[in-house]
Amino acid sequence: MMIKKELLEILACPKCKSRVVYDDSGEFLICEKCRLRYPIEDGIPVMLIEKAVELD
Repeated sequence: MMIKKELLEILACPKCKSRVVYDDSGEFLICEKCRLRYPIEDGIPVMLIEKAVELD
């Protein structure tokens, strides 16, 4: 399930406040600056640093 464009435009990484983008699968939001990915669960982005996973 994709997040509305308007919501995606205002979402920011809670750690560094940079913009986030979808990963290729559409299941995560990626902060390229922090190299973290935030999960999207049931169409809701989980923007908690403790739930983020570091990119490989």
